[in-house]
Amino acid sequence: MPLPSGTTSFLTFRLHGTIPAATGRELKATLHQAQEAGTAHHRAQKQFFAKFDAVLDRAPIGAAYFENEKMAEVLAGEIMMLEETGFIVHGFAVLPNHAHIVLHLPESNNLSFAKAIDLLHLRTGTSCRRLVRPKLPPEAEFWQVGWFEYAVQDEAELTRLLAYVRGNARQAGLPARFQEWPYVNE
Repeated sequence: MPLPSGTTSFLTFRLHGTIPAATGRELKATLHQAQEAGTAHHRAQKQFFAKFDAVLDRAPIGAAYFENEKMAEVLAGEIMMLEETGFIVHGFAVLPNHAHIVLHLPESNNLSFAKAIDLLHLRTGTSCRRLVRPKLPPEAEFWQVGWFEYAVQDEAELTRLLAYVRGNARQAGLPARFQEWPYVNE
């Protein structure tokens, strides 16, 4: 079944410094090699994401600010506010060091998808920085620049992605409160 017209994407935001630089280079090299070898773009993106998210779930380095409930509430609230601008928020999950969001922007909406996500990044980063000010120097980054975006192809893939988002905390071995807390939207 085809998706409604417009843009439907699976996004992953991560906190700054949550993937070691060497690991990030290895992941990008693997993606580049897959694309050079002729692997279809969509398949190469899926393979890249699986490895990328596995590193985030292990949380080898970096901040885990969203363990703090106030910070998780800020992010969850801003994600839900996207619906007031015309987005359809299919689902999201806030984990200690990253968040997954599945969004649809109808074709009839005149918003720029990228600009709206940039603003979400900016607003949440600004609000959360205030909450961690004593721990985070003013010049330090909150979010990693950019985000991972994966274009959803059809309804079946949307269903699989939403199941992934709902089960990510459990799959990552996080405590029950991350699996049941209010920052997993369905």
